[in-house]
Amino acid sequence: MTITPEREAELLASIPKGLLINGEWRDSSDGSTYDVHDPATGKVLATLASATSEDALAALDAADKAQAAWALSAPRERSNILRRAFELIQERAEDFALIMTLEMGKPFNEAMGEVTYGNEFLRWFSEEAVRDYGRYVTTPEGKNKILVQRKPVGPALLITPWNFPLAMATRKVGPAIAAGCTAILKPAKLTPLTSQLFGQILLEAGVPAGVVNIVSSKSASGISGPIMKDHRLRKVSFTGSTPVGRQLLKDAADNVLRTSMELGGNAPFIVFEDADLDKAVEGAMAAKMRNMGEACTAANRFLVQDTVAEEFTKKFAAALSALKLGRGTEDDSQVGPIIDSGARDDIHELVTSAVAAGATVVTGGEKLEGDGYFYKPTVLNNVPNDAEILRQEIFGPVAPVTTFATEADAIKLANASEYGLASYVFTKDFSKLLRVAEQIEFGMVGFNAGVISNAAAPFGGVKQSGLGREGGAEGIDEYTTVQYIGIADPFTDAK
Repeated sequence: MTITPEREAELLASIPKGLLINGEWRDSSDGSTYDVHDPATGKVLATLASATSEDALAALDAADKAQAAWALSAPRERSNILRRAFELIQERAEDFALIMTLEMGKPFNEAMGEVTYGNEFLRWFSEEAVRDYGRYVTTPEGKNKILVQRKPVGPALLITPWNFPLAMATRKVGPAIAAGCTAILKPAKLTPLTSQLFGQILLEAGVPAGVVNIVSSKSASGISGPIMKDHRLRKVSFTGSTPVGRQLLKDAADNVLRTSMELGGNAPFIVFEDADLDKAVEGAMAAKMRNMGEACTAANRFLVQDTVAEEFTKKFAAALSALKLGRGTEDDSQVGPIIDSGARDDIHELVTSAVAAGATVVTGGEKLEGDGYFYKPTVLNNVPNDAEILRQEIFGPVAPVTTFATEADAIKLANASEYGLASYVFTKDFSKLLRVAEQIEFGMVGFNAGVISNAAAPFGGVKQSGLGREGGAEGIDEYTTVQYIGIADPFTDAK
């Protein structure tokens, strides 16, 4: 695809700029707006309506009014709508990839990968919509029957982050629609354009008015606050930082809301001495550099057995230093910009702090001068185990390497974190993998694989990384509630 300024302008002009409430695009109640910027240039891409608290409640009104009819809709109807949305996104894959490249910064080819990954949630949940099983069994004493069915939990608030603008929306909207829940989608203010285009697709696919509402806003609390205080909301699903997740859990407690929280990560990437080091480096590149490292599943700590640490680090640094930085629309770009200047400064502060504590810069460690918020892919060696960079989520293209001597040491270092989302283990010994997986405290483990996210798999973590799962058969369960019906023995009169 040739990406010209004219092509960019045409796409940006076609995207709705208003709020999607009750099936219609409208201005904010007070006329307020905000700008969306290109992190590769700092220039304004578009100006959107900024939802107010009044708009948030209008979206909840629409979702609440649509809930009863939508809950009773045929599963096949919901399935067909999701399948049509999947097909429409496939047809406009390049549009979605380009808009993500523009507003988030990732290289176009990588953005195309997100379209494939994110769109798969719509196809997966289109199939799960008609497979939401209950059960009908006899009580143990044989006197009565037990009927168990799953019902939609009700109107849901879906809050998505900026780093995967399409996948995070489809991962929440897909199961909500499949289960029969109405929804209010609040995209991140840094990358809302993808959700705006997604909303347009949902309308084309036949989503009824009020079933999915989209309220982009420069004030996250101005949207979540009033909605979560309203008793009509029954579910909140949030992907973002752990501190914000903790606050939302506190707010959710007042109305005893069903919650799904996909929060921070601090993924260990464990390389044992028997690993295929070339495959380990390949996996490390995928686990670290996907989305410029701006992913909750990104490898954050590289724990390498001391006997192979020097060789692994040398090969890894060589691979990282060969990557080409540039605006994502450039054909040869492999690493895009960091999302904004503040995030880039935070990354650099972690690097300089680690160096001050005794770490060595093997490659990178610098901001790029000029337009945009670029940071050189970085490898740090000899990182002390108590360094801040090993405790904090880096969210950037920086790989701190530390060593361990034994399997027990690796497990101890991996678990030395309040987070427990993704982890990666590289070894040729399957028994060792099973031992390690049994003992490390993480919701997901990659075995000789640097990318493990898949719509058919349950995504989620433990400890401070959150609650609940997205994707897989478990994903739709998060949007349902269980109802038990006790039935008197239907054979009583026949006996």
